[in-house]
Amino acid sequence: MPFNFQNIKAVIPGICLALIFCLFSQGINNVIAIEIFGTIKSPISTVLIAILLGIIMGNAFTPRPGMMIGLDFTQQYILKLGIIFLGIRLSFADFIKFGSIAIPLVVICILGVLILIKLLIKKVPISSKMSYLIAIGTSVCGATAIVATAPVINAKKTEVAYAIANITFFGVIAMLVYPYFAEWYFNNNGVEAGLFLGTSIHETSQVAAAGLIYDQQFNNPETLDVATVTKLIRNTFLVILIPLFAYLYNRGEFKEQKYSILNIFPYFVLGFIGMIILRNLGDQFFLFENNNFYAWSKFIEYLKILATVFLTMAMAAVGISINLSELKSMGYKPFVVGLIAAVTVGIISLIYIETLKNFLI
Repeated sequence: MPFNFQNIKAVIPGICLALIFCLFSQGINNVIAIEIFGTIKSPISTVLIAILLGIIMGNAFTPRPGMMIGLDFTQQYILKLGIIFLGIRLSFADFIKFGSIAIPLVVICILGVLILIKLLIKKVPISSKMSYLIAIGTSVCGATAIVATAPVINAKKTEVAYAIANITFFGVIAMLVYPYFAEWYFNNNGVEAGLFLGTSIHETSQVAAAGLIYDQQFNNPETLDVATVTKLIRNTFLVILIPLFAYLYNRGEFKEQKYSILNIFPYFVLGFIGMIILRNLGDQFFLFENNNFYAWSKFIEYLKILATVFLTMAMAAVGISINLSELKSMGYKPFVVGLIAAVTVGIISLIYIETLKNFLI
């Protein structure tokens, strides 16, 4: 159900539920750390606890429709606000450095997945529409890309639902496993781990959660920064790929598919860049205002905390919204294609990073 900004009351219960899960997850994290392990930090991150709690509760108890309005709002808008606030952590130099490294990798991953799925559908016959949806969902930005692509290739509702279930299933697994794999494989190298997480996990929310898990568990905030920049670059490729998919699918037919670049552009990317600009201008201005620099520093810290809280709330909402029984309804063939595509994009990312390891600063 699309959010109606005139009905604020409708979203409050779901937002409050997501916030309760966020706070409860932090409490569990503290109990595990202090009472069980006697350490400052739990071996399980707050975000991971929030996701798992959400999945358990969402499948044990069916959320009321009125509650889902606020949970959907949290997933769509509070998540994006959290990602925008992450921009306060970056300098211009970092953004340019991470972006210049990420763009070639994003292009290679997208091309690799598209070619692979084109070859796969000859061996594992699924509909061409389903293959396009899985391809763009895996290579660009998950369910958002699938929903945006479906109208321009006239995909059926069942094909859209199967593709989203496919992407959700493999994306959640990657989100939970890849942060720990990245720490083991890259040995706490923040740039390399961030590139891997940013290219090999499907959804924007999943990448943000994986980066936050890595940051919370391994004390490397650079990984979250790199993963976020890489994923947002992937998101902007929607502007290129959806018109391309419309042409490839409809070529040879006398159809004119209508789509709007304005509708598919991920505007929160601009908010993220705007927050980087605000941080850098603020640093320059308050550097000469010694009396106010402390207040500016505290403001930055508050935004960082809000970003973490908003992302944790969003991931709790995602967990609550995951219906495991629906994932069981996935067909065998799309499952195989989705698995191979997910593994392939991860392997391509690893090969790229290993090849250019000496140039990644």
